[in-house]
Amino acid sequence: MAQYELLLPKMGESVAEATIIKWVKQPGDSISMDESVLEIATDKVDSEVPSPTAGKLVKQLFKENDVVQVGDVIALIETDSNVVVGEQEQSSKTVAESAVVVSESTGQKENESQAVEQSKLASELHQPVVTKSSGSARFYSPLVKSIAAREGISSAELDQLSGTGAEGRVTKQDVLNFIKHCSASPKAEPAVVPSTAGSKRVIEPAVEASFTKPVSITSVSGGDEIIEMDRMRKLIADHMVMSKHTSPHVTSFVEADVTNIVKWRDQVKAAFEKREGEKITFTPIFIEAVSKAIRDLPMINISVNGTQIIKKRDINIGMATALPTGNLIVPVIKNADQLNLIGLTKSVNDLAKRARLSKLKPDETQGGTFTLTNVGSFGNVMGTPIINQPQVAILAVGAIKKKPAVIETEYGDVIAIRHMMFLSLSYDHRVVDGSLGGSFIRKVADYLEAWDVNRSI
Repeated sequence: MAQYELLLPKMGESVAEATIIKWVKQPGDSISMDESVLEIATDKVDSEVPSPTAGKLVKQLFKENDVVQVGDVIALIETDSNVVVGEQEQSSKTVAESAVVVSESTGQKENESQAVEQSKLASELHQPVVTKSSGSARFYSPLVKSIAAREGISSAELDQLSGTGAEGRVTKQDVLNFIKHCSASPKAEPAVVPSTAGSKRVIEPAVEASFTKPVSITSVSGGDEIIEMDRMRKLIADHMVMSKHTSPHVTSFVEADVTNIVKWRDQVKAAFEKREGEKITFTPIFIEAVSKAIRDLPMINISVNGTQIIKKRDINIGMATALPTGNLIVPVIKNADQLNLIGLTKSVNDLAKRARLSKLKPDETQGGTFTLTNVGSFGNVMGTPIINQPQVAILAVGAIKKKPAVIETEYGDVIAIRHMMFLSLSYDHRVVDGSLGGSFIRKVADYLEAWDVNRSI
């Protein structure tokens, strides 16, 4: 008999960790090759971890709700192979890469901290590194958790910190700033806060107000129901609040005549579905128009890093997709400007279908540079969407409605029934002025209105 070390697999270039949400197999259970052993969740996507070998689950090295780094050994599987698979060197390497040791003083220089880490690492190589969840929906790196534990910062205090990292995550510097702020503040009328280390931390009242929420008592009548947010809803809530806190939102509106698009789609949809085996919706048409407008006005395809503007080379369009649970996810079409209408249609349909079945890969929700949301699918004529950070703009398309409109002809103006649609663009006013934002949304509308009703596909 041999033991196989099941590692948390790599889930994409930008994904470094995941949360264990459920163990499908328990110690003693038999496992077939490629059978699911556990379910994990990244920031936005839930997925399964299959076993690359057949055998019996011997040990789970992490518990449900633990946060695990990519490459960590998460379980031991007993196999019938005569070859010993217990790769001690690989295990040691994995542990060494993920082990985090905090120096005696968090105010020391980085090189001193690294020296302490290296001196202590040798004694820890054969100990499993278990990164436990704080009970919060937010993700914290092992370094942040280690500093918090050493300094007696409670999980509640961590949860109140405003993170400056990617997607609002709390960084090492955020924690150090908090500690510095607490130590430097005057001690008049201090508030005593219990800590996870068993001691009590004294926080000056002004600092306490900045990092803790007031406790409110809600009176609930017998007919009310309290529903706890699920993990995804908590993440969405945090992301939305962070976006409004980060970017001053401005929204511009235009109304577009999409009559030619409606007529064209009515003409081709039956033949297209028969030939391609796919339904053609309005979404790929909107994405094509957005991609063209971005090529014309590339400064809408940017992100912000402090005082730096990062101009994106690729045009990766995210499309907000409603899930059966009522939550929202944004799969991304990479290099959307390089796909024709058939390619866009297949990508849109595939991503939307797998999103609703929770079959998306983590990388398929990463790397977006611009987002499109269709509020018209809910019967809404317009909306003011919240920017999907770290992007700087998001376009909402409303419901297409038949309306009387003035048409200019060579024989004079006439009133006709047309298919009209509102578009609304929310943008980050730190870097996108009204001129650029207004010009961009007008450019998208122009491409839609100039649709060739005789276009072949």
